[in-house]
Amino acid sequence: MLAYQTAYLKAYYPVEFMTALITSVMGNTDKVVEYIRDCANMNIKVLKPDINKSFSKFSVEGQNIRFGLCAVKNVGENVVNDIVMERNLNGPFKDFVDFCKRIKSKDLNKRVIESLIKCGAFDSISPNRAQLLAGFEKIINSIVEDRKKNLFGQMSLFDTTNENENLYSLPNVLEFKEKDKLFLEKEVLGMYISGHPLAEYEKELMINTSINTSIISSENLDYDQMKKLENKEIVIGGILINKTIKPTKNNDMMAFVEIEDLYGVIEVIIFPSIFKKYMNLIKEDNILYVKGKLSIKEDENPKLIASEFKEVVKISDTSIYLRVDSISNKELIKTIKDTLKKYKGNSEVYLYFTDLKKAFKSEEIMVDINENLIYELQKILGRENVKAKNKSLKDI
Repeated sequence: MLAYQTAYLKAYYPVEFMTALITSVMGNTDKVVEYIRDCANMNIKVLKPDINKSFSKFSVEGQNIRFGLCAVKNVGENVVNDIVMERNLNGPFKDFVDFCKRIKSKDLNKRVIESLIKCGAFDSISPNRAQLLAGFEKIINSIVEDRKKNLFGQMSLFDTTNENENLYSLPNVLEFKEKDKLFLEKEVLGMYISGHPLAEYEKELMINTSINTSIISSENLDYDQMKKLENKEIVIGGILINKTIKPTKNNDMMAFVEIEDLYGVIEVIIFPSIFKKYMNLIKEDNILYVKGKLSIKEDENPKLIASEFKEVVKISDTSIYLRVDSISNKELIKTIKDTLKKYKGNSEVYLYFTDLKKAFKSEEIMVDINENLIYELQKILGRENVKAKNKSLKDI
């Protein structure tokens, strides 16, 4: 009966169901991240924390879910209750200074404010996170001093002048790069919320990887289906996270890392010879391609035994390489050229002829490398015969 009710709620009230489900595991960051990934698969958007819209728990906002403030690292329920109460009594906060002046909670300390800034909770009223992080302590200290003066009746007419207002001004600081903002979000939320560092590499990953984590997820494949993938060589791409280095019995160093792509995470095992060879690349937050073979064991998530690593390079820095069986196949070459001419751009095209064992650069055609072009070429030549790669790097 319970299973039926759960299925009914998920089918007919998906936003409400997922909101309650995420709230129920707020103390477990890994579970929160897992369920938010499920929301993405259900086309339910989870909105970032907002000081004027978020409550302590996750909440329904139209057809979306709003992130709960108590799920932010270092932010406790008492201070969130004070924030929500002040907001209900006196309206939305106008800007960061207004927020600091109005919230007098003893639980609002510097760590709380820093976490709220990092997760983007003030973006709707003070959008420059770098500016807030650089200047929030000065503003808080000035407000505390003013409260003390008020308490002891020391405020004078001159304390309300522009000089006093300057104490509340934020420094002129450039905003963080998008990638840095996202990593700060992950620091305090356990996940990226306003975007993903891999979003700008989606095209590259689609072209140059053979699989992603959603395809090899235990939720999508049963054990027998997984077993068919075992020992098959694959290429996956993503951000390297959670690196652990351990000595072997021979005192050689090996590593265990996770690669996070746009869909999930896979554990990667790196034996000593591979770790030594690619040590300079195997660093946290690097965006990499990993070639290797899958290890499948029952009741365990699949693992990748790594054999090669390579840095992911933007397609704007790449050329397209096409492999053709024979230079004498005029009809196929004409079809390829006609397809390439539809996508004029600034990237070079190379044709590798298997019979000659030689590549030639096209002198007449340059292309805009995009998903449609890749799709058309893969239909003509097969996925394995179409590659986009940086000329300065060996293809993985």
